[in-house]
Amino acid sequence: MAHAPTDTPNIWAAAAAGLVAGLAASFVMDRFQAGVAALSSLDSDAEPATEKAADKVSQVVVGHEIPDDRKPLAGQAVHYALGAGLGVVYAVAAEYRPAVTAGYGTAFALANTALLDEAAVPAVGLGEAPWKTAPSTHLYSVASHMVFGTVTEGVRRLLRGWMR
Repeated sequence: MAHAPTDTPNIWAAAAAGLVAGLAASFVMDRFQAGVAALSSLDSDAEPATEKAADKVSQVVVGHEIPDDRKPLAGQAVHYALGAGLGVVYAVAAEYRPAVTAGYGTAFALANTALLDEAAVPAVGLGEAPWKTAPSTHLYSVASHMVFGTVTEGVRRLLRGWMR
């Protein structure tokens, strides 16, 4: 027996779509950042915030830092886990409040930039304070999160359309 399409919110379908959307957007954001790094003349030896976060988690969970040769992989795990979680939260919010998707995910992207890169990362000691950060780094952050937000919204819409 087939079910008729409905506009009734479905938290589980939204969460599943958000999980996939967040992972896909994390991948595209990662590729965007790799492309920018390859084209950039800036050479940054700074440890990424995701690797610093992985180290902090490791210290709490197992009592020691991650070996240097494993930090890139651990940083990627943090990047994808955060992206997946943000995708779930975003998709569930969008299921109940479609206005959350304003600008095809760009409002979500700007919120992520402001709350994560500009506030949370410096607040927990994973990065410099915003006023100590170069303007080009802020621009890079906004552009990266715009990619993340728009891909999250695009994949979410595609999947939710298929699930209805």
